[in-house]
Amino acid sequence: MKIEKITNTILLFIMLTFCATSIFAQVVEANLNLMPYPEEVKISDGQFKLNKEFTIQLNTEDEKVYKAAQRTIDIIARRTGLFFKERSPIPAENAGKGSVFIDTKGTVQLEFKIDESYSLDISQKSVVIEAENCFGAMHALSTLVQLIDSDEDGYYFPCLTINDKPRFPWRGLLIDVSRHFEPVDVIKRNLDAMAAVKLNVMHWHLTDDQGFRIESKVYPKLHELGSDGLYYTQTEIKDIVKYAEERGIRVMPEFDLPGHATSWFIGYPHLASAPGPYTIERLWGIFDPTFDPANEDVYIFLKAFFEEMSELFPDEYWHIGGDENNGHQWDANPEIQAFMKENDLKDNHALQNYFNERLDKILSKLDKTMVGWYTDEMPDLSKDYIVQAWKGRKTLYETAKNGYRSLLSHGFYIDLVQSTEYHYLNDPIPPDSILTDEVKERIIGGEATMWAEFVGPETIDSRIWPRTAAIAERLWSPGKINDVKNMYERLDKMTIQLEDFGLTHIKNIDMMLRRIVGDYDVATLKNFVNAIEPLYTYSRDRPHIFLSHYPLSRIVDIAQPDPRLPREFSNLVDSYLKNGSHEKAGKIKELLELWHGNHKKLAGLIKVKPILKEIETLSADLSKCAAVGMKALEYYVQEKKADETWVKESNEILDAAKKPRGETELSIIEPIRKLVAAVQ
Repeated sequence: MKIEKITNTILLFIMLTFCATSIFAQVVEANLNLMPYPEEVKISDGQFKLNKEFTIQLNTEDEKVYKAAQRTIDIIARRTGLFFKERSPIPAENAGKGSVFIDTKGTVQLEFKIDESYSLDISQKSVVIEAENCFGAMHALSTLVQLIDSDEDGYYFPCLTINDKPRFPWRGLLIDVSRHFEPVDVIKRNLDAMAAVKLNVMHWHLTDDQGFRIESKVYPKLHELGSDGLYYTQTEIKDIVKYAEERGIRVMPEFDLPGHATSWFIGYPHLASAPGPYTIERLWGIFDPTFDPANEDVYIFLKAFFEEMSELFPDEYWHIGGDENNGHQWDANPEIQAFMKENDLKDNHALQNYFNERLDKILSKLDKTMVGWYTDEMPDLSKDYIVQAWKGRKTLYETAKNGYRSLLSHGFYIDLVQSTEYHYLNDPIPPDSILTDEVKERIIGGEATMWAEFVGPETIDSRIWPRTAAIAERLWSPGKINDVKNMYERLDKMTIQLEDFGLTHIKNIDMMLRRIVGDYDVATLKNFVNAIEPLYTYSRDRPHIFLSHYPLSRIVDIAQPDPRLPREFSNLVDSYLKNGSHEKAGKIKELLELWHGNHKKLAGLIKVKPILKEIETLSADLSKCAAVGMKALEYYVQEKKADETWVKESNEILDAAKKPRGETELSIIEPIRKLVAAVQ
């Protein structure tokens, strides 16, 4: 029996390996710049040519399909410059040749776990989209616009057949607007981008210590005193929720409590566990102000507030936060301690469980299901409760095993400016998972989290995109589609396409550099910015102590997470050292010479622009590192070994250059170190 089990295991491993290799081979062979990549793609010969006769025809009167088709026509027109005779979708019976035909089977409400599947069949004569409902059709249209291509004969769609559906039903993006407020236009353009990569939940973090960002007519002091005047009116909330729904995106609000609650207490201090007065928090971190679970007025207040807010947010799911309550106010309050003793609540975990149970009863009567951040002791709540795992994959599995539906956010914290590769390989259920099918079923997806300590309207897009497109693929596409090199190739194309939706992740770089330089010519400063990356966010509070109103206009705010040029330079060095060529050596030398000479040009600007002073020595170190790389490349080309003294001195230069400055760090050190190692 033992031998049979081992044999079966080996066979299973071989089958899985073959399957993964086969899927990857199909992705590479197809050479389609799609993201997320569909579940099944079959390429055919030929092209569907785009010309002025192009139309989109509908067999439905569903307004959401009509609007999605209109947006698609507009994107295709902008990309191709073609003057279409029909600039709007038309009924199916009026269609002629060269048409996209959309066939949906019915109308459904937007809710969790709706059918999002679709098929897309492109032949030389027509494009046919079939879906169970409007939301699947929207996904098909998102795929279609990614397929636009061109050659010397014009624009076209390649002939193919796609059958596609999501791997996980919950694919979200959290946007924190409390720590830094984001205007309506920022939210809308990010909703458009979310739809483009098939994300379907916007988790809206509306309250925290630093701000209360939503109008309340029942308790107006919440937004009047807790927001610095920066909040969404109820009309704006309804507009955004409708805008999201038209793009197949559910909006889940988060009202964070019992902790992270300072902004609630500025207008209503009697709800807190310690007497006021309270003021808006200007720092980042975990603070003491906490709701008083022993105060019945708290539940009366929250019941009325939740009833008001439920009219604005029709989605079933409601996030209560629930994390990072330090319990200091509870420990110091004699009445709360007496309440705990009277109700046999042994510690603060039990007290928070009590608080959550009371909230659960309020929300249940409003037909809302609670979602909350993972805490060390899970509340004794209904198994409908959804747990968001942010402390690690282990907690994701623990909560799923305990019967709760679970979301993964650990590893998707995009505010931490980690690499796209790191996020992309962060699979909620990796291929080697030994979880039972029952437990896997409870892992319903994940969310990228854009916490806003260090982003504002000018910079938030560059922190969300393009990395979140790779996260969207991880949550939509089969887990076996996970080749990093291929992902980056497709992501580079997607990065540009995302600008169709008004995102500023590329164009704001030059705008912010022009502000610093005070001139149109930003090339020298941009050469430096392209070689660095922002420091891991949790390290940014040193040496500065940040306040929420500090400007976000420094080099660290312009520098890009996972910058493209250093990644390409690293790949170029690896490829050259593996099988060198004169062409690759020339490209490496060209970049090194650019970086080596850049500081001399930049020094004069730094002298007269104090905002750049903090990166002066880092710029000088970029030049020094490039000089080391140039010398190492010279040795390698000449097939010479460097002497030990030079190697030692070079590594010391590279080590010194690793020190962050201006909360940024050089991104080109390691590939240069590889060149040095190659000539030792």
